[in-house]
Amino acid sequence: MSFWIMFQGFGLGASMIIPIGAQNAYVLNQGIKRNYHLTTATLCSLIDALLISLGVFGGGAILSQNELLLSTVTVGGIAFLTFYGYLSLKSAFSSQTEKLDVNAITKSRRSVILSVLAVSLLNPHVYLDTVVVLGSIGGQFEGNDRISFAIGTMAASFVWFYALSISAAKLATTLSKPRVKAGIDIGVALIMFLIAASLAKELITQYF
Repeated sequence: MSFWIMFQGFGLGASMIIPIGAQNAYVLNQGIKRNYHLTTATLCSLIDALLISLGVFGGGAILSQNELLLSTVTVGGIAFLTFYGYLSLKSAFSSQTEKLDVNAITKSRRSVILSVLAVSLLNPHVYLDTVVVLGSIGGQFEGNDRISFAIGTMAASFVWFYALSISAAKLATTLSKPRVKAGIDIGVALIMFLIAASLAKELITQYF
């Protein structure tokens, strides 16, 4: 097993995962609320690991050629991201006068799990980044080198999501102050709306 290739995979995986996206915004929010934040980080990491495995070990080409599947996921993603953005915006303007109780559990474990699945699996960019891009690069390696690359990219996902979740929870007292929390909620809403708009534009371009 090559540690150099593993390190390359880690760096490439981090470069795909760290840029702000729907998953990161959701993990950050759950960390601030301390609402099953480690469960959220674990699920996001496991989903990435599953998709990376699918791509690196042969599924990338199948997904990239299935336009109907990608289009279906895109429509679902646009709907979910728009709705979640609306909820974040609503939260921003309804919590400015009252400090958030960071110990309050605002969602059940089941709701959190379903939200993680939606924000991850209904976002085509997740598939493109993990299955198609990382999969096509990892597929160029053979044998143990391919395994090393896959392990490195998966490790980047686990390290990032746990670091983001734990850091947000540690700083929750500061981040949950009304004005700070409102600013974060507005930022999360904008991220969700921008991603939804980007997906809608891609879908329209594809069919019209």
